[in-house]
Amino acid sequence: MIYADNAATTRLDMDVLDAMLPFLCEEYGNPSNAYSFARTGKKALKEAREKIASCIGALPEEIFFTSGGTESDNWAIKGAIFASQSEKKHLITSRIEHHAVLHSCYFLKEAVGVDVTYLQTDREGFVSANVLEEAIRDCTVLASVMLANNEIGTIEKIQKLAEKAHTHGVLFHTDAVQAVGHIPVNVAELGVDMLSASAHKFNGPKGIGFLYKRKGVALFSYMSGGAQESGQRAGTENVAYIVGMAAALEKKVGCLEESMAHNSALAKNLLRLLHEKGIDFLLNGHSEKRLPGNVNISIRSADGEILLHRLDLMKIYVSTGSACNAGSTDISHVIRAIGVPSGYAAGTIRITLGNDNTLEETAQIAEAIRWVTGAV
Repeated sequence: MIYADNAATTRLDMDVLDAMLPFLCEEYGNPSNAYSFARTGKKALKEAREKIASCIGALPEEIFFTSGGTESDNWAIKGAIFASQSEKKHLITSRIEHHAVLHSCYFLKEAVGVDVTYLQTDREGFVSANVLEEAIRDCTVLASVMLANNEIGTIEKIQKLAEKAHTHGVLFHTDAVQAVGHIPVNVAELGVDMLSASAHKFNGPKGIGFLYKRKGVALFSYMSGGAQESGQRAGTENVAYIVGMAAALEKKVGCLEESMAHNSALAKNLLRLLHEKGIDFLLNGHSEKRLPGNVNISIRSADGEILLHRLDLMKIYVSTGSACNAGSTDISHVIRAIGVPSGYAAGTIRITLGNDNTLEETAQIAEAIRWVTGAV
């Protein structure tokens, strides 16, 4: 098979599995306990927190473990709103966010009466700092814009957006689930107050993630119960998966330059071959400021769902958009938001290449697309 849907999830790294195994078998003590059998797990949590913090330029006490990117997004957005003392509350996001962000905003609007502004992007998926600033009100609590789009791969100018928000005393959160482990991410350079990440996007295990929360930022606790995570997020820590996440991120960051070059070369080769084979398509997102390995294309007069299933029969695995919305046959909200022309939009597929993919596989993918679309 050819797996080319690395934005949906990635293969667990075997070194990561090796790091996890002791805490699934021998070292199974609850790290919250005081006796000696719990100490190995407690030490492992401390070291994992330190590793993750080092990888993104944070302090260890600014890293909070969660069940994944969805929980981290929910906690950042809902937690900031519920912690705010303002009588009227307003938050800002973009139209191309992941549903973990969009649905959190919808919940706050419907259940609590929070005003929400959804920023329009340009054709390449960029959110303008000036447009963000124009949307800010006296009662704006939070702005949330993703670091890199999970569908079209565009990397946002987060530093400028965060600066605009902070000028008006507004907190800034970024969903960095697709970015962490794939491009350089430094929270100090970005200037964000909160950042979400998920381990299974960078060859770690599913069901574990983290939220970076800048020291001094007040968030309403997301989970009630015990005093884990400095009293901010209750629940017995998933030591094995936390250790795996830290090991995965440390390994990815350690070979980031090589990985980016490899994945960018694969994407460029695939696009070149698609052009050479006469396929009429549009590349969605910015041509250069995009995630390495992300190829989101809209093919003229094609049907993305049919393309996906025909490629599936050939054991080539791609997607039509976010895996979290794979049951829908509608055109993606991201593709609609960036204004892909109607003659192309329905024929959108997302190919996300990773370290395990090869140049030979990009040639096979291009030929398969030529065959299923009937291009001459």
